Amino acid sequence: MRVLVVDDSALVRRLVTTALSSATDIDVIAVAKDGLEAVRMVDELRPDVVTLDIEMPNLDGLGALTQIREKHARLPVIMFSTLTERGATATLDALSRGASDYVTKPSNTGQIADGIAAVRDQLVPRIRALAGMRKLTPGAGGPVVRRERATPPAQSVSALLIGCSTGGPDALARLLPRLPGDLGVPVLIVQHMPPVFTAMLAQRLDRVSALTVREAADGDEVRPGEVLIAPGDFHMRLQRSPLGTRVVLDQGPQENFCRPAVDVLFRSAVQLYGGGALATILTGMGQDGLAGARELAAAGARILAQDEDSSVVWGMPGAVAGAGLADDVLPLEQLADRITATVRRTRAA
Repeated sequence: MRVLVVDDSALVRRLVTTALSSATDIDVIAVAKDGLEAVRMVDELRPDVVTLDIEMPNLDGLGALTQIREKHARLPVIMFSTLTERGATATLDALSRGASDYVTKPSNTGQIADGIAAVRDQLVPRIRALAGMRKLTPGAGGPVVRRERATPPAQSVSALLIGCSTGGPDALARLLPRLPGDLGVPVLIVQHMPPVFTAMLAQRLDRVSALTVREAADGDEVRPGEVLIAPGDFHMRLQRSPLGTRVVLDQGPQENFCRPAVDVLFRSAVQLYGGGALATILTGMGQDGLAGARELAAAGARILAQDEDSSVVWGMPGAVAGAGLADDVLPLEQLADRITATVRRTRAA
């Protein structure tokens, strides 16, 4: 896989190049120091993947991304961001303009070895996934096997659970605005993102959604008509209390190399909602959500998955679909209507 590295910092260019050199299937074919060079090199060299810094002279990352997308609509572009509110804002802007994914820069580039390891661990799996060379995971990229039920589920939908990763912010920005404000059930979301980013994402989604969207806080009441997004670096669980269902946040061990993890939310939902849960797996790398979906399916819950063509990476939904756990596998544009119809039909019945 041929990669173009774009960053105005010589140190960061060296970190990225060194980190990627450890992967025998990845070749850094060139480096660029600003957005103008990046646009020109993309046209000339036709890389398989571009890593793109956001803040650069002459032409910044957002401007370069816009120009790249005009000619190369499907070229995977991974943004390089800082773990700050400004960095999160710029990254979300980039994702809305068509960036495929993002990674965060090491906070302490003075420790070269640590910086190289951090970059390698973030970048290499993303490059492989976005370039179409996914790691082999059970069910991922396999055939769609729709779930067979002996009888239709009888329990009405009590909560909507959503799990997503790579490509998720854009998918959520297209899905949530199509859900009605009177959906009538709470919505719980796990999107793989670091701290700060999840709060900014919630604010953006709240502005475009008829539902109230916010980052979850420990002890929050789970209420119909509200969307709670798990905060970065915290697992989100659901717990029943005398005053209703509450959110419990913790920093327990990572699951599927993630915190928050979709499996953690799904497992806790089995205890509270059982067959009353409606789980939806959107685009994402890896297989987080597969184990939790198995438990939800065993409890009789309904499960939907985004299809391969509309996913940035068909890892998470592909794993669920390939395992025969999904009641249906649908394009992103059809999911909101199916969710709404399912909730209303079951609750009316």
